[in-house]
Amino acid sequence: MDLVVRAAIAFFFVYFLTRVIGRRELSSMQPFDLIMLVMVGDLVQQGVTQNDFSVTGAVLVGSTIGLLTVFVSYTSFRFPRLRPVLDGEPVIVVEDGKPVDRNLRRNRITLEELAAAARLEGLASVSDVRWAVLETNGRLSFIPKPNS
Repeated sequence: MDLVVRAAIAFFFVYFLTRVIGRRELSSMQPFDLIMLVMVGDLVQQGVTQNDFSVTGAVLVGSTIGLLTVFVSYTSFRFPRLRPVLDGEPVIVVEDGKPVDRNLRRNRITLEELAAAARLEGLASVSDVRWAVLETNGRLSFIPKPNS
């Protein structure tokens, strides 16, 4: 039972950590970020299993993490009011060709990153964008102006 409690605490810690880090950073991971993610996983594993290397322990921990993942997903699906807390909400970062500085700062997106993402979508500049939205998965989606 101790492993199940430890796994649950670790799950919610990692879930909280990913919400704090932000969706933009997680969608565009650099090599250093990937290494840090592996290190966090190893540190969490050590805290969860301590010195338990048994198959039973691995199954208990894996099952707990899996069930909690399904639980959070189901909760988000079943209770729409909790969805913004659990999954986040899309954020408008460009409106009628003008960057929304407050939302860009809050999500740590530079104008250069925004312009590069627009170019990747075939848009010459941010001024050609009617709406740009930072989706809950961390990707930027663009709706071009009608004359573009």
